[in-house]
Amino acid sequence: MRTSFLPFHRPQITESDIDAVSNTMRSGWLTTGPQSDRFEEEFAEYVGASHAVSVNSGTAALHLALEAIGVSAGDEIIIPTMTFAATAEVVEYTGAIPILVDCAPDMLTIDPVSAANALTPRTKAIIPMHYGGHPCDMDTLSKLSDAHAIHIVEDAAHALPTSFRGQTIGSLSEFTCFSFYATKTITSGEGGMITTENGDHARRMRKMRLHGIEQAPKDGSAWQYQISGKGFKYNLSDLSAALGLSQLRRCDSMWRRRSVIAETYDKSFRDIPAISVPARATHTDPSWHLYTLRLKHNLLTINRDQFIQQLANAQIGTSVHYKPLHQHPKYAQNSRYSSAQFPQADQAFQDILSLPIYSAMTDQDVADVVDAVIDTVNRHTR
Repeated sequence: MRTSFLPFHRPQITESDIDAVSNTMRSGWLTTGPQSDRFEEEFAEYVGASHAVSVNSGTAALHLALEAIGVSAGDEIIIPTMTFAATAEVVEYTGAIPILVDCAPDMLTIDPVSAANALTPRTKAIIPMHYGGHPCDMDTLSKLSDAHAIHIVEDAAHALPTSFRGQTIGSLSEFTCFSFYATKTITSGEGGMITTENGDHARRMRKMRLHGIEQAPKDGSAWQYQISGKGFKYNLSDLSAALGLSQLRRCDSMWRRRSVIAETYDKSFRDIPAISVPARATHTDPSWHLYTLRLKHNLLTINRDQFIQQLANAQIGTSVHYKPLHQHPKYAQNSRYSSAQFPQADQAFQDILSLPIYSAMTDQDVADVVDAVIDTVNRHTR
């Protein structure tokens, strides 16, 4: 057994990351500036987008995208119940109504059939969340968007780098929103990015991320700024951008390491009857932000929570992604929702746990996770 606890996640911070931040500090320019500009340029090129707008969180990215398309009170926005709270909260920031729908039977991404059934004349947009870095069924969702003239704002907080039919997430839809929080596939500590092909949308979001200020000229007369809208304080600092930029340049290598870990987990667990490895569509390359096991309770003598405790006893950290939104008090009290509407998400929540998968893990770390899972299953199989 391990002698020290393996955390669920640990960011991989290198000397080059530290140097990037310290060099920015020495430059004297700390807030939004040249590093933020460079981060946007390189990120857009990396995902194949025309425009990238940096912000201080993935939540801010989603909010600005909704604001750019004019979402307002009375509009309805379809979102998955199997997501983090931010996906719903940003809808409510605009005065609109989040409409929760179930996840697909074989995946934990949004179910296109449930999304189609939730459409009303008030539907303004769909926010598909690429759960764990596995892309949603964008073919079906795009057809739904085209047929009903509704917007798609991708929640790609988990999806860097992810591809769908050979195309990188970040270049498929009107808006794609990324997060660089400490646990994400690359981190800037806190931060986010919106990519879009629409130059007008990009200009709108750049203005609204900083108090609605029109871009000032860079000729020494920046003090003559003008505020033309009720904006927000969502800009990304150069300190954060410097870290994000340094991490972006290692994004591929960190993804390859996570992919190797996922392959090791798959090979180790796929033939164990009491657990299921993550489903994966053949035309996708997931980012492997999460590796989510599903337990088969009819073959085990312990439940999910007890399984997690057994792993913790073996010094292995885990997490659960997510408790469905409709089960939280805020939404459970809403008469709009009943448990019968979300059978897939309800069942998944009883079954799932997320294992450590990050590029800073050593081969021994991975072996320790495998051993702890297999030992727990062997000791608690019916």
